Amino acid sequence: MAANKPGKAEILAAFFDDGIYAPLFTDGAVSAAYGCANGQNAYVVFEDGSPVGVQDIEKNIRVLEMAAETGAPVVTFYDSTGAKLEGGLDLLNANARLTAEIARVSGVVPQVAVVTGTCAGTNAINAAAADVCVMAEDAELFLNAPFNAEDKVANAGSAAFAAKAGVAAVTAADAVAAAKQAASIVALLPANNLAGPALFDFSAPSKALDLVKYTAADAVAALADEGSVVELYAGYGKNVVTALATINGSAVGIVATEKKALCHKCTAKAARFVRLCDAYSIPVVTVVNTEGFGRSEGDDEAGGIRQAARMAGVYAEATTVKVAVLAGEAVGPAYTVFAACADWRVAVQGCTVAPLAPEAAVTVLYKDEIFASDNIVNATKAKAAAYAKDVCSADAAVANGAADAVADAATARGAVVQALDMLASKRAVRLAKKHGNITL
Repeated sequence: MAANKPGKAEILAAFFDDGIYAPLFTDGAVSAAYGCANGQNAYVVFEDGSPVGVQDIEKNIRVLEMAAETGAPVVTFYDSTGAKLEGGLDLLNANARLTAEIARVSGVVPQVAVVTGTCAGTNAINAAAADVCVMAEDAELFLNAPFNAEDKVANAGSAAFAAKAGVAAVTAADAVAAAKQAASIVALLPANNLAGPALFDFSAPSKALDLVKYTAADAVAALADEGSVVELYAGYGKNVVTALATINGSAVGIVATEKKALCHKCTAKAARFVRLCDAYSIPVVTVVNTEGFGRSEGDDEAGGIRQAARMAGVYAEATTVKVAVLAGEAVGPAYTVFAACADWRVAVQGCTVAPLAPEAAVTVLYKDEIFASDNIVNATKAKAAAYAKDVCSADAAVANGAADAVADAATARGAVVQALDMLASKRAVRLAKKHGNITL
């Protein structure tokens, strides 16, 4: 281990409150601990950079079993040069049991992966399967060593590469910073799937929602409590922002679109995030203001339609509280996916809610009148403006059942707070089935 690389003591001191924790089992290539991180009880599994044997893997399995029984999150620090090959098939079987246990516990207690060194092969699969994966910037994550690949890609295996690929939800400067980020995330997540949302002291945001100078990041900041936002997947699908935060002191997940079109990475990112929130009954607040889905053969070829269908299915299937804030363009499929299945929809004055963009709609509805005019462009714009005001406005959306309440930009947060309070006791019953088969 390099002299300047943080060791176990420094990393766990950064994760646990006051650096206090109880060691579990005996130390080895894998050790375990239990303590409190930002007020949340949590288990830790820690790899020290050495090859991992069967007994080490068994410790990991035992911690996951204990976590499921006691209802506390598991944070795994990944750093291993690989497996002790002397273990032979016993090692292979142990790894298979571990992967199966990670899947079994998924959705029961939060699992956070923190990659602090080398994370390869099965370890990489397990880290990517966690609810949230945090990576130190000097760590590496790969299935097969990228330096042996035939199609070598620059920075493959790096934290930056993993963030760009949508595997690492958060990157941090080093292992200590990654541990602190993990503690913040653990605090915002419920202890388990039966626990209520975490509650915090809070300060209201300093700025209100602004539809004129709108950005997704600003929209999140305008709704969330001051200083509470932890953005996930910032390096992936950048026309959507996904973040854990608090609103009025209660933990929520926020999805906010940019005004731009949404590519397949954006929809995959939103679907992954909403699924996380739903697993632990974290309310989801979605801010809708987008051109819609990407218009390109390239995006379709990359899975744009499939990923949009996946996102639509995730939103529709989610039984957690869902609040939609219509803060700009909420037109056609974008409205259908993000807002139609919400429990409460707040239309902000100045938004456009419609099955088709106004300028496109009027070319169908008023085709003859427009083409009979002296200036088709001006006639189209005039008809579109009138159509947007009469048919697509916030008030019209409420009047026609496409929204439930109207707010102006200054009162949008208050409307969201009221909706979350009203829906806090929501109960939903699913149809009896093994699982749905919406495309993944």
